[in-house]
Amino acid sequence: MVIDYIDGHRERIVEGRKLGVEPICAILEQAGVEIAPRTYWAAKTRAPSKRALRDAELCKEIERVFRENYGVYGARKVHAQLNRERIRVARCTVERLMRQLGLQGLRRGRRPKTTIAAASPSPADLVDRSFTADNPNQLWVADITYIRTFSGWVYAAFVIDVSSRMVVGWQVSTSLHTNLALDALEMGIWSRKRAGHDVAGLVHHSDRGVQYRAIRYTERLKEADVVASVGSRGDSYDNAMAEASNSLFKGELIHNPLARGRGWQSIRHVEIAVAEYVDWYNHRRVHGELSQRTPAAVEVAYRGPRYDQTTEPARAG
Repeated sequence: MVIDYIDGHRERIVEGRKLGVEPICAILEQAGVEIAPRTYWAAKTRAPSKRALRDAELCKEIERVFRENYGVYGARKVHAQLNRERIRVARCTVERLMRQLGLQGLRRGRRPKTTIAAASPSPADLVDRSFTADNPNQLWVADITYIRTFSGWVYAAFVIDVSSRMVVGWQVSTSLHTNLALDALEMGIWSRKRAGHDVAGLVHHSDRGVQYRAIRYTERLKEADVVASVGSRGDSYDNAMAEASNSLFKGELIHNPLARGRGWQSIRHVEIAVAEYVDWYNHRRVHGELSQRTPAAVEVAYRGPRYDQTTEPARAG
């Protein structure tokens, strides 16, 4: 710190000339900080230590991982990703270097409710706030969130597999009509069946929003032999996993300056960004709840390497 202080002040112009090292050392000595000019120059000419060289290499890798992942990873996830790439480093070292670099992961807040409850009778709550599943296609959760753009409000619907946290279906629209949620459901059913999976018997859990209680939506669930489940009226905890995923999506993408720049322009702008985000979320984002694995890796582990829908792409570069 003393060397850095001298470096930062020795070029200052005082009474028409540079301040220099010796006067600064004299001032520091008067303040009780003893450092001789020769000590300063010895430190400046000394070769960097092995630790300093290693820190410099790690700082580059830490910054790369941070930027490649929307700038949302904290030390825990940066450490996990580095180890996934076989860059061995202690977590405490990552924490120290991230503080040094001024890098901090995402801190999420709450968002307002957007659900309009349906007046028609609803199925029972088969989940009872227990968002656990032993394998994929056992329990899906679904929800809708909103995005402000320069051209008006845009809405995004997601369907998530609880076991792997995989986003199996999504859709973006300027309308909150049933088609928004239904298209996300259709994508989920299509993607699973395309991969040769049977979705019959899985539980689809949502809130009591009108989109999920619409006749067309409930009929599509029955057609696919999917069992409907809904939470209680006005209680976000009954669909907590979907709510948390939406909060994550808003924090990591929608409110993230690295992703949105100065703002979202239109639905087209949002749609492209969501497609890129979902691909990253499914295939490259590590999740603490999954022991620092990606949703794709969890599904591959469950189904075996022949499951080609979630194979993780190689890292660029």
